[in-house]
This record gives sequence, C-alpha cells and structure tokens, in this order.
Amino acid sequence: MIDTTVATARASAPRRPTADSPLRAILLPVLGLVIVIAAWWLSVLVFGIQEIFLPTPAAVVTAFLEQPGDILDGVWTTTQEMLFGYGLAIVVGLFIAFLLSASRTLHQMFYPLVVAANAIPKVAVAPLLVYSIGLGLTSKVMIVFLVCFFPIVVAAHAGFASTPAEFAELARALSASRLQTYAKVRFPGALPQIFVGLKVAAPLAAVGAVVGEFAGALHGLAQELFAYSGQGRAAEGFAAVILLSVLALALFYLVVLVERLVVPWASRTAG
Repeated sequence: MIDTTVATARASAPRRPTADSPLRAILLPVLGLVIVIAAWWLSVLVFGIQEIFLPTPAAVVTAFLEQPGDILDGVWTTTQEMLFGYGLAIVVGLFIAFLLSASRTLHQMFYPLVVAANAIPKVAVAPLLVYSIGLGLTSKVMIVFLVCFFPIVVAAHAGFASTPAEFAELARALSASRLQTYAKVRFPGALPQIFVGLKVAAPLAAVGAVVGEFAGALHGLAQELFAYSGQGRAAEGFAAVILLSVLALALFYLVVLVERLVVPWASRTAG
C-alpha cells in the first residue's frame, strides 16, 4: 500500500527539466547572454569607460538600428567566404585524412608536412594570397580553407585510425575490400571524431574570413569593421563584431544539428 502511494505521488509530481530538455537548452544560453550583457553594461558605468573605447550595449543597438544597411552590407560577402572555405576544407580535409590513414607510407611522408603547414602564421600568408589571387572572393575562401583544414584532417585521421580491431577483423573475414571497409566500418565509426573536428573548425571560418578581409578586400564585415575603427565609430564596430560572432555561432550550431541527425547514437552512448 505504501509503495503504491509513493509511486502515485512520484507520477503526479511535476517533472523538472532534464539536462537534455529543449526548454533548458534555450533558457540557459539566454540567461548566460543576459549575464554577459549586464556585466558589460555595469563595467562601462562603474569604471566610467568612454564610449570611444567601449560603448554600452544600448549604444551598439542604437548604432545598428540607425544605419543597418551600412553594417549589414558586408554580411553576405563574409558568409560566402566562410561557407565556401569551410566546405572546401571539409572535402579536402576528409580526403587527405582518408589517404593518410589508408597508407602508413603516405602518413609517414606527408603528415609532418601537414603539421608544418599548419604552423605557418595565416596572418603572414594572407597578404601574399591577396596579392597573388586578388581582392575578390577567391583569396578569402583560400584563407578560410587554410585556417579550417588542419583541425578537420587531425580529427578525421584520429577517427579513421581508432576503428576497433574486432570490426576490422570482421571486415577482413567477410572478404571486404579496403574501400568497402572504409565505407561500411571505418567511416561510420569515425563520424563522432570527424564532427569534433568540424565543430572546432566552424568558428575558425569566421577568423579566417576576418584575416583575409583585413589583408585586403572590397567588401565584408571585417572591411566594415576596419573602416569604423579608422573613423572612431566604436559602436558600429562592435555591432560588426557581434554580427561576426553570430555568423560563427550559426555555423557551429548548424554542424551540431547535422551531427545529431547523422549520428544520434553518439550523444546517447557518451558518458
């Protein structure tokens, strides 16, 4: 009787939002944003920081609402640079990771070169690419590609190399070819690691676009930011920075959404 009463009480009690509930996933980021904005606003007021150095959130919103066309002018250009460069990094990075994991000889020959290429400062390469290719979209796409390429290669290579031995032995026992083994065993097993690299590289796409546009560009958010900084228009500059952050955040969560659709089992089997 007591057990029945306790079970009934538990069933009728209101359930708290779990860690994976949609309500919690929405409310907590909003709460974090509110805290950051409040801390920003309070810092400006308490320390008496001049608006030319750090404008208040209200000043940034006002500047954006007064001249939205000027600030949004470069959004589409920067978005194209990010998407094209990021997409190219995915295609080339996965292919290179496949080659490096498929052949020990290729891995020993070229993996150190991949690491060395990543060590080259992209800020130093950007002006050379802009000078060689031009001020157009192509040079910025190549810079975004260079910034995003290495995390994808490393993560995908780690995923391909971490296939459980029993799965590889099963594929050999079934007389599967190397291509079939990668398609049916190694690639699906490597997807969680691959998406780690994709999520790391997604915000870097915005960094690459900014580096490329600072090196030389006709349009783009970073170009607008450079112009606002030269004119002492800090509020408009902060609005451009926030838009860049929004683009990076949108690309990151787009990858997270694709991950949940492609490998829904990964989050359920994680500790």
